[in-house]
Amino acid sequence: MAITSANQLELLQTAEAVAREKMIDPALVIEAMEESLARAAKSRYGSEMDIRVSIDRKTGRATFTRVRTVVEDDAVENYQAQLTVEQARQYMDNPQVGDEIVDEVPPVDMGRIAAQSAKQVILQKVREAERDRQFEEFKDRKGTIINGVVKREEYGNIIVDIGRGEAILRRNEKIGRESYRPNDRIRCYIKDVRREARGPQIFLSRTDPQFMAELFKMEVPEIYDGIIEIKAVARDPGSRAKIAVISYDNSIDPVGACVGMRGSRVQAVVNELQGEKIDIIPWNQDQATFLVNALQPAEVSKVVIDEEAGKIEVVVPDEQLSLAIGRRGQNVRLASQLTGLDIDIMTEAEESERRQAEFAERTKLFMESLDLDEFFAQLLVAEGFTSLEEVAYVELDELLSIEGVDEATAEELQARARDVIEEQNRKALENARALGVEDSLIEFEGLTPQMVEALAKDGVKTLEDFATCADWELAGGWTTVNGERVKDEGLLEPFDVSLEEAQHLVMTARIQLGWVDPAELEAEAEEEGADEEEAEA
Repeated sequence: MAITSANQLELLQTAEAVAREKMIDPALVIEAMEESLARAAKSRYGSEMDIRVSIDRKTGRATFTRVRTVVEDDAVENYQAQLTVEQARQYMDNPQVGDEIVDEVPPVDMGRIAAQSAKQVILQKVREAERDRQFEEFKDRKGTIINGVVKREEYGNIIVDIGRGEAILRRNEKIGRESYRPNDRIRCYIKDVRREARGPQIFLSRTDPQFMAELFKMEVPEIYDGIIEIKAVARDPGSRAKIAVISYDNSIDPVGACVGMRGSRVQAVVNELQGEKIDIIPWNQDQATFLVNALQPAEVSKVVIDEEAGKIEVVVPDEQLSLAIGRRGQNVRLASQLTGLDIDIMTEAEESERRQAEFAERTKLFMESLDLDEFFAQLLVAEGFTSLEEVAYVELDELLSIEGVDEATAEELQARARDVIEEQNRKALENARALGVEDSLIEFEGLTPQMVEALAKDGVKTLEDFATCADWELAGGWTTVNGERVKDEGLLEPFDVSLEEAQHLVMTARIQLGWVDPAELEAEAEEEGADEEEAEA
């Protein structure tokens, strides 16, 4: 096809039509046409030439030009598209490197193959423009709810028509009992929008906790207006959920507002979530109070927070235990997700037994180690002393505050405790050396001889071995296996080493070995601090 005056305007009309149909910028279609015409011209004049095409946006006239670039004498690689400064002098007065010499060339007649190639280029460009438009349209809608129509099912995944594109609802993002047929209407949460090789992918979800939060935002005007805020959400999709809310207006009850008149608001959300039972809980800044609320409908007798160990113990009446734990641990699991805390639940009888056992164990420790009678050992435990270290290194005044203890007795107690600790350290060090522990680990600051011995028994014998340990291997923690929380025993857990302390010890070892640059760590910490400040702002 030759570019003649008869079909010049057709180019512009075609570009307009395609742009309107695909809802993209006409300029993008014209650019694609220019590129396709340039490719056709190169097949006619030679692929080595730099042929460019410009279509006038008003008349549709296509101008074909050959461009040659001025380069250094020793940089000429393509004689058809490049020339030296000396060669350029015959075309211009004072040529400089980087200058371009532009000559118009005759338009080409497009053969059948060239026309087909041009069509492919245009289609490809249009597809790319469509993808960009779709990504730009939906990237800002991430985290919102969208209505769509089910198109088809592929391997358990639902393909949803969302108007100007398609989205995917993976089978693990569906609520368990749900099934859909083509043309069914569906409401989903836009979980993610990503650019991928085959175009933007829009991932939907109906199990994400934020889906429920967004549904409440649609049903409860006070949430939409910011008077009530959803602070946390935890879901067991299709079964049960907990949502924590707070009101910034004292005259508005956040729980009542979310429930609605005769439960109309919460019922609308329940219906959308296939009958999922929802507990609406008042959020509280005080951890213990919030935890008591989160464990509803169970009653809580006492909450014990061990901040150093990062543990929360909840004591409930014996008859409330099954209610607090819930079916298959559902209630306590959701409360844990909602509060972000590890929760241990025990009955009042279990707590009493445990405390008695701890009291007896510590009494026995002091009787045997410090050669005390039972009454005096019990007195120490009752005053809050739990270990030999506390007795040995506490301020003397604290021992003197115990009824019946004078200065001589207090000093004798501390001397005995220190002697026992030194003997224990000596034996632990001997055992560690016998197991083959290197001095680099023994001399590492922060590890006691007993800690070194415990590490050696597990095969950690050098500073390098220690530096490869994960923090949870040392401090212990919890993992979820098949829905059950399983305890991971840490190597240094018997010595009350917290996760933060374990992280610090391991990082210090890595710095000493030269594996980590402290300057980089500081820079990362500063970046994290700046990000947190921005998030708070």
